[in-house]
Amino acid sequence: QVQLVESGGGLVQAGGSLRLSCAASGRTFSLYAMGWFRQAPGKEREFVAAISWSGGRTYYANSVKDRFTISRDSAKNTQYLQMKSLKFEDTAVYYCAAIPARKLASYYAENSYDAWGQGTQVTVSS
Repeated sequence: QVQLVESGGGLVQAGGSLRLSCAASGRTFSLYAMGWFRQAPGKEREFVAAISWSGGRTYYANSVKDRFTISRDSAKNTQYLQMKSLKFEDTAVYYCAAIPARKLASYYAENSYDAWGQGTQVTVSS
């Protein structure tokens, strides 16, 4: 199982940008499907974006489509979430998630993933 560490969160004004990173340990990162989820105060954790093991397919929640971009660099064992045009409602703790691609049931389902990072706070001021 990979170990995941997120970074890049912070405070940003509405309309601004941030890039989150998720560094993974382990030699088989390239065989993992990766995802980003977020949890706002008082709400359940929700799907944000996901990327296939090859990077060839990406998936987004409707609320972030056209504003967020997920990517991965297997040489660096890192995935990224580029966030633009941030809104107040994007404020949340963002979590990186991973699952061996051969075990993946659904990119969108939280319970499909078996490795999680500790989370990084993103706060968007209005």
